[in-house]
Amino acid sequence: MVFFSVVIPLYNKVDHIENTIKSVVEQTFIDYEIIVINDGSTDGSEAILNRFNDKRIQIFNQKNQGVSVARNSGIEKSSGKFIAFLDADDYWLPNHLEELHNLIIDFPNCGMYCSRYKINVGWSNLKTPFYQGITNSFRGIINDYFYSNKPSRITWTSCLAISKEILENIGGFTAEVTNGQDLELWTKIGINFPVAITNKITAVYNYDIDNSLTKRKINSRILMDFEQFKNCEKENISLKKFLDIYRIEYGLHYYIFGNKSKMNFYFKDVDKENIPFKVRLLLKIPSSVLGFLLKLKRKLKQKGIDFSIYQ
Repeated sequence: MVFFSVVIPLYNKVDHIENTIKSVVEQTFIDYEIIVINDGSTDGSEAILNRFNDKRIQIFNQKNQGVSVARNSGIEKSSGKFIAFLDADDYWLPNHLEELHNLIIDFPNCGMYCSRYKINVGWSNLKTPFYQGITNSFRGIINDYFYSNKPSRITWTSCLAISKEILENIGGFTAEVTNGQDLELWTKIGINFPVAITNKITAVYNYDIDNSLTKRKINSRILMDFEQFKNCEKENISLKKFLDIYRIEYGLHYYIFGNKSKMNFYFKDVDKENIPFKVRLLLKIPSSVLGFLLKLKRKLKQKGIDFSIYQ
């Protein structure tokens, strides 16, 4: 049994997959295997994978079924004690697995172990996320995960490791959900287990504008069911405020695409005090104008100008 199984779902990432695999092969911590689930790629990504002559790399091909099914398949086929996820267009710095390993040793019995990361928002513009109530030097168990899991997400898929046992007990990713499936799973784990974080930046997230929710019509996406967290929200104010952010986000996108009934479906469960003044103003703007403003926000983000309507 290896310590880490690195699970990489792959679908048409021919421009990135070589650098992604190299970033794993060059890790200073070497007790790992690489499980690549090729989810029906058609762009030559598999040919690039076959260039690597490393016995730790295992490639499994399947018809295209989506990232949740691919990740679940990787978990099932893994032999490691811990699963470290890596998306096929992101990459790690050489110390990533070593930092996570040390965190696991120092803080056992946590549900998730997270490194710090940077976000490449375009044109090699790297942004450093920050978290409410957590200093840059802090290393250890987060006091209030849901309180601190904003304005940036602590648990980004390519920066964390989770024990295989926990993933199997919780049931992995919900296969039917096509947007926010990672958010759903991290929320489930965050409710039931403590979360630990390093103070070292060890990964880079390539923010994919083309695959973001704002680029795709939300009406074609299957979102997570918030109802499953209703009872927990009653007992955890931080969880309620955290999930209300995403109810608002989904509701706004439905508003942009003219689906007011769906917008109301998400907004009806949001506590009024959790709706920022900026959001109230946006809801007074015609949906066509709001769509233009969100496109402008994406362009500004690529140039390093980023802001949140939830602050």
